[in-house]
Amino acid sequence: MSADEPATSTGSASDEPDAARGEGAAADEPAFELVIGLEVHVELATATKLFSASPNRFGDEPNTNIDPVTLGLPGALPVLNRQAVELAMRLGLALNCEIRPCAFHRKNYFYPDMPKAYQISQYDEPLNVDGWLDLPSGYRVGIERAHLEEDTGKSTHLGGTGGRIHGSESSLIDFNRAGVPLVEIVSRPDLRTSEQARQYVTELRGILVAVGASDAKMEEGSMRVDANVSVRRPDAGLGTRCEIKNLNSVRSVGRAIDYEAARQIALIEAGGTVRQETRHWSEGDGKTHTLRTKEDADDYRYFLEPDLVVLDPDEEWIERVRSSLPVLPAARRAALAEATGAAADAESVVVVTDRGQDAYVLAVGNAGGDIARALIHVKEAFAGEGEDPSLPVADLAALTRLEIDGTVTATQAKQVLAEMLANSGGDAGAIARERGFEAMDTSALDTLVGQVIADNADTWDSFEAGNDKAMGALVGAAMKLSKGKADGKAVTAALRSRRPS
Repeated sequence: MSADEPATSTGSASDEPDAARGEGAAADEPAFELVIGLEVHVELATATKLFSASPNRFGDEPNTNIDPVTLGLPGALPVLNRQAVELAMRLGLALNCEIRPCAFHRKNYFYPDMPKAYQISQYDEPLNVDGWLDLPSGYRVGIERAHLEEDTGKSTHLGGTGGRIHGSESSLIDFNRAGVPLVEIVSRPDLRTSEQARQYVTELRGILVAVGASDAKMEEGSMRVDANVSVRRPDAGLGTRCEIKNLNSVRSVGRAIDYEAARQIALIEAGGTVRQETRHWSEGDGKTHTLRTKEDADDYRYFLEPDLVVLDPDEEWIERVRSSLPVLPAARRAALAEATGAAADAESVVVVTDRGQDAYVLAVGNAGGDIARALIHVKEAFAGEGEDPSLPVADLAALTRLEIDGTVTATQAKQVLAEMLANSGGDAGAIARERGFEAMDTSALDTLVGQVIADNADTWDSFEAGNDKAMGALVGAAMKLSKGKADGKAVTAALRSRRPS
């Protein structure tokens, strides 16, 4: 939700967080419903700024990527960056938005890092409107708009605590970021839990990177999240929202929303009233704090930017951009899920696709490996490998075949894989033989299980009496006795076969 848009809700509640349960509410009957809308500001991956030829580059010396337009000097005129428009269109189409004729407005307000004392943005005629984003679970979140605007400079406050202006002794301003092209993606207030909000930000980040619109590095500020949070009684109208500004990690998004929801619920239950305001999230104390009372659209005194004409992308341009879009994360998850037999929202599928390693897993399957085992290995052991793992596809395929035919156990396979990753490849069979890994025959397994039962008589008695939790201790004892050579599944089956039915 943006400051100039009325709050509306089209979503349905699901998976209520603990913060939404008021005092005395039953576990299955939350006293409050949480309503969340997100505004995500994304710096576009252009070579130059939105309205000037200064470089759009992170990490340069302060105040080196500037020019008369950036500094708002008299007589300087903006010239729209065509690449920024095209990247914004790519994002809009990926979010199922309608591309419309749009206009730029001046949004008037003063901050030291806004030298013109206004921001060129899009107000009531944005470029992208009425889209949606589906979470891995299939839950759909509406997209109100995704509009173009310019970024501000960056202020650094010195001498205070927490980097805030309050209590600081001095401030420095870097205008390198001023004028960098932004797209602000405004969701409808369809999110109902902090976990959904985290998933939304993660999915959006994946889409941004996939279409090449942005590097979406939250740690560098190229993707920043504002969360609009309110609570309401079930079946009541929307409550008063508070906006939490500039959340710069997925973890912070979740923590800030949970805290703010709990704060508002406590305030209402104490007989107070939630005030519409802008708040700041502090990682230090894990709380939100008041910044200012919330402005309305009238406070910004919007009017058409007189130095820019209406932008009206024609159908040919739109279709050319649409045809250039890559396969998006949701479709990639679906393909990986179908190939492996996992659910599309399974953690392994989501994590591997988010890392960009889904193509690698599919390649292992095409190379004759067991693709389901490959998915598990890549999810658990390839966190630092990036989109193009160093381990040859054929090597992982060979390892999974050893697991499937029983040559090595799952535990042994992990050890073999660790050595293969350390050396960027290797012969899985040779490594297994060098380590003395070999399948335990039926006779040896029976002997092992008998020894475990004899050595752990009390635990076995408990298991025989119906305590299934004792199984873990017995299997652990078998793995220790066999020095990791036993197959945990085979040991489990053998133990169950010995328990009286």
